[in-house]
Amino acid sequence: MNAFVPPSTNIHYRGSRYSAWFLAFYGIGWIVPGMIHSFLPDGGAGVIAGLDLSHNPTMIFGMFAWAGATQIAHGIVTLLVALRYRALVPLFLLVSLIERLLLSWSGWVKHVPVSGHHPPEHYASLISLPVILLFLWLSVRRSRQTQPESPE
Repeated sequence: MNAFVPPSTNIHYRGSRYSAWFLAFYGIGWIVPGMIHSFLPDGGAGVIAGLDLSHNPTMIFGMFAWAGATQIAHGIVTLLVALRYRALVPLFLLVSLIERLLLSWSGWVKHVPVSGHHPPEHYASLISLPVILLFLWLSVRRSRQTQPESPE
C-alpha cells in the first residue's frame, strides 16, 4: 500500500491548519460536481448549466462526463493532500488559484455565453478567488504554534 500512499508529510507543514481544512472542503467541492457530471443522465448540461441540447447532445454529454471524471480524480488527490500530505497544501492552493483565475477569465471574458446565462461554476470561480488567496496566504505564513521560540 505504501507504493500508492507514502508516509504522511503532515509533520512538515508549518502553515495554518485552517488552510488544510479549507483544501479538504475544496477537494470535496470537486468530487460532488464531478459525480453530477459523471452520473446525471445529461451530466448537468441541461438541468444545471441550461445548455441547448438540441445540437449533438451525445458530444455534450460526453464532454460533461469527461470533465466529471477529471473533477473526481482532482478532488480525491486534493483531499488526500489536505488530510495526509499537508506539506503540499500551499502548492495545491496556488494551483487552485491559477485554475480559478483561468476559469474566471474564460467564463467572463474570453468565452462569454452567447445566451448570457452563466452556469453556477462561473459564479463559484469568482467567489472562490479571494477565499483561495486568503487560505494560500495562511498556508505560507508560519503558524504561531509551530514557530520556534526566540531566545531572549
